Amino acid sequence: MTEDITLRACTGADTPAVDKLLAASYPVLLKPDYPPSTLVLALPLISRARPELMRCGTYYMMEGAEGRALAAGGWTFSAPQGGVGPRHVGHIRHVVTDPGHTRRGLGSALMRHILAEALRHGVTVMRCHRPRTAVPFYKSLGFRALGHV
Repeated sequence: MTEDITLRACTGADTPAVDKLLAASYPVLLKPDYPPSTLVLALPLISRARPELMRCGTYYMMEGAEGRALAAGGWTFSAPQGGVGPRHVGHIRHVVTDPGHTRRGLGSALMRHILAEALRHGVTVMRCHRPRTAVPFYKSLGFRALGHV
């Protein structure tokens, strides 16, 4: 890829760009692994940027030279369903790559950044709820499945 990519923490002002990225990505990327009946219910719930993530300081966006969001994701001490556990446990949150930019190393670079930042904040255990589609990706990063949600 010859495009200049910037990686930075998101702010509330990035909500429209991340909304657009999620809305463009999830229907395409999840389609091979989920029936339409599941997607029609799930996509409206997962294809929106979470305001608390946009402001948390540990949610990041990779953008191209023209400012277009190409990937996003982050981590928090709080679990996706709420609540904060021990301070050495972190949670991967809402990682996504533009479907036109998959298999170019963006997701891996983003995850390396996320994991390094979490470690810098004392996280030694990282948990992740991931869609079926992402199982090989997370496995390649050293994650192991503990069960299904």
